[in-house]
This record gives sequence, C-alpha cells and structure tokens, in this order.
Amino acid sequence: MDNRAEVREFLTSRRAKITPERAGLPSGSRRRVPGLRRSEVAALADVSVEYYAKLERGHLAGVSPAVLEAVARALQLDDAERAHLLNLAHAADGSDALTRPRRRAARRAWTPHRSLQWVLDAVTAGPAFVRNGRMDLLATNQLARVFYDDVYATSRNQANLARFNFLDPASRRFYPDWEQAADVAVAILRTEAGRNPHDRDLHDLVGELSTRSDDFRTRWGAHNVRHHGTGTKRFRHQVVGELTLAYEGLEMAAEPGLTLTIYTAEPGSASEEGLRLLASWAATQDAGSPAERGAD
Repeated sequence: MDNRAEVREFLTSRRAKITPERAGLPSGSRRRVPGLRRSEVAALADVSVEYYAKLERGHLAGVSPAVLEAVARALQLDDAERAHLLNLAHAADGSDALTRPRRRAARRAWTPHRSLQWVLDAVTAGPAFVRNGRMDLLATNQLARVFYDDVYATSRNQANLARFNFLDPASRRFYPDWEQAADVAVAILRTEAGRNPHDRDLHDLVGELSTRSDDFRTRWGAHNVRHHGTGTKRFRHQVVGELTLAYEGLEMAAEPGLTLTIYTAEPGSASEEGLRLLASWAATQDAGSPAERGAD
C-alpha cells in the first residue's frame, strides 16, 4: 500500500474529527474545514506550519519520536491511533526490521504446532481460535468450528471473517449488531495495514472487498483503527439462537502477528446454556481431527 497516501489520508481524517472547541481553540465564524486547520495543529504540536504540512503530505521518514508524540497529542489520538501513526512512521523510514520482532504473514494453510492445538482443544467451555491480522481463521477448537459454521459453510468465504462479514448474506443474521461488527472488521484490517504494509495477501483482500462491497469501501476510507483485545459481542447462531459472549484476545509471543481469542459467557446466563447446547451439538458432528481443523 502507498505509505504516503496512507499517512496523508490518516492525518487528514484525524484532523477533521477535532473541533476547535474540543482542542480549546476559538471556533471563529469563517471556517472552510470541518475540524482543525493545519496551522492550528502545527501550533498545538509546536512545529512550523510548513513542517506539519510536509508531514500531512505523507513525509514521515526520519521524523523524531518527540514530534510524532506531539502530533498525536495535538490530534488527540487514542492508543490505537497513536500506535497506527508510529507504525506508519516505521514503514516510511524502513526501520521495521530494526525496531520490532519479525511478523509472520501467516497464510490460511499455516498449520499450528501440536502443543498449540492441544491448548485450543483444552478449552471446552467456549470457542477458541487463532487468527492473523487479515482475519483468516487459522486454527480452532471443536466449539469454534461449529460456532463459525456459517463462515465455513461456503468455500467462497475462505475461512476469512472479513470476507464473511461483507460478502456473505448470512453475516447479517450471525451478527445482530452488523454495523458494529463491520466497523470492527475494517478497523482490524486497517490496523494490520499500518503494521504490515507489504502483506500482498492483505492488499488482495482489501482490493477484493473494496471492489465488491460499498459498505467496506466507505469504512475503509474512514481510516479508523482500533485495538481489539477484550469486550462483549452478540451473535445469533443458526442452531442455538442468540448468544452474548465476552472475549479476550491474546497476542501470541511465539507467533508474532497472530492472536488467540477465547469467547465465554457469563456464568449462569442463558448464553452459557446456549454454549453448552452448542458444545453438545458439536460433539455429534464430524468436525474432523485437530490437525484438519487447524488447516481450515
């Protein structure tokens, strides 16, 4: 992806979101932009207007951490947005290899080592799975395999949650809060694009979704990013109905770039009973061997 274009569009979109009042500045009566002017961001970051304009044109190579932090404060970036800005700067000056662990661009054919599959299979009370930043499902326990039955139902989804979200009509049922799920999916992909800008498979996925889905294309243009480590989601499974599940996402130290996610339900809730029913139903299905599930 074009790093300069990414930087330009990200900074411009963040600047447009900050009103003068929110930044503690007078609003004035004749403003041609919805958010802050470049000159206002420059003043807040304590850099010259010319220098900030250069940054917003996409020139982040060689920019000091202090300046990046000042710009992040001026634009009131949250933690995910700040990290995204730093990732864009790393990509601009080519310092990725020197400053961070090598990220594996794991493909869907990636096979988990045996002990990882044992860990997944040891989780029996909730769906547990491993995904990469492109949202490919790389390995699952038995419950996750049937939980995501809709995703695996058609080969067109290619076991990819983003492709399922935007190209499969079944996602509108599976995600009762579809708009929110769509926002999260795009934010995860946008975050991955900043961290791993040379991932050809990610480029191809974004290109496909942008071509085939207006919903995706609009969200992609918003340049929103987010950390997706913990929270609660609603689902509507075709076998057990509505489920409200909490999730925890754990970055895998042994496999940089991969995330282990576990869903669980509140003890004593209807959703916990729903997961029990789903587990019972899963036990009657031919889910294949652990190695086969890991290769999905």
